[in-house]
Amino acid sequence: MSGGRSKAVVLWGLTVFSLILLSFPTLIIIGASFTAGDIIRFPPEGFSLRWYERLWQLDSFKDALLRTFYVSIVCTLVSIPAGTLAALGILRYRIRFRRSLQVYLLLPFTIPLVVSGLGMLIFFGELRILGSLWPVGVALCVINLPFMIWAVSASANALDSELENAAANCGAPPVVVFFTVTLPAVMPGVITGALLMFILAFNEFLVSLFLVDSRIVTLPVQIYNSIRSVITPDLAAVSVVYILIAVLAVWLLDRLVGLEIFLRSK
Repeated sequence: MSGGRSKAVVLWGLTVFSLILLSFPTLIIIGASFTAGDIIRFPPEGFSLRWYERLWQLDSFKDALLRTFYVSIVCTLVSIPAGTLAALGILRYRIRFRRSLQVYLLLPFTIPLVVSGLGMLIFFGELRILGSLWPVGVALCVINLPFMIWAVSASANALDSELENAAANCGAPPVVVFFTVTLPAVMPGVITGALLMFILAFNEFLVSLFLVDSRIVTLPVQIYNSIRSVITPDLAAVSVVYILIAVLAVWLLDRLVGLEIFLRSK
C-alpha cells in the first residue's frame, strides 16, 4: 500500500471513529426513549411511544417547556441590540481603553457559572425582582453575550468601511447609514448570534438553578429535579426534544445564513 493511500485510510478511519464516538451518546438516548420498559435501557425493551405520550400529558413538562421558551426569547431579544451595538462600537469606532472594554465585555465568558449565578442571585435579590421569569432571561443574556459579540464581529470584520463612507458622502444621516448599509452587512452575524443565544439560554441549567423557584421552574432545572429521585425513560424523551430543537436551529442557520458562511466566519 502506497504512502499516500495509507495516509488517506488512516485519516478516513479517524474521521469515521470520531463521528461514531460523537454520535453514540445521541443514538443511545434516542433509542432509550422508545423503550417499552419502565427503566432506561439500551438496547430498548421493545418499541413504544408511551413515554412521549406520557410526556405530553404532563402539565409540569409543558409549563416548564413554555417557561424555557419564554426565557430564551427574552435572552435573544435583549442580546440582539446589546451584542450588535457592542461589537460594532468596538470594531468601527476609536474608543479610549478599547482593549480594556473588550476584556470587560468578554469577562462573563471567563467567570465560572457558579460565581455568575450567585452574583445574579444577589443582584436581582437586592432589586426584589426574583420570582419573575424575565430576569432569568436577562441573566442568561449577560453570561452568554460574548457569543453574540463574536458572531457580529466576524461579519463586521468583512464589512468594507468605504461602503459606509460612500453612503455618508451621498448625504445619508448616520442612522440611515446604519440601517441601510451596516446592519444588512452584519445581518448574517446577527442571525448566527441570535440562534446561538437562544440555544444557549434554552440549555442553561446552573445559572437558572440560582434564579428560579418552584413556581417558575425551567425545563433544565426540572430535569435535574427529576433525576435526583429516579431516572425514567420520559427523561430520555425530554432529551430527544432538546436534540430536535438543536437540529432545527442548525437547519435555520443553514437556511438563513448558510453553514459555509458560519464556519468560514469562525
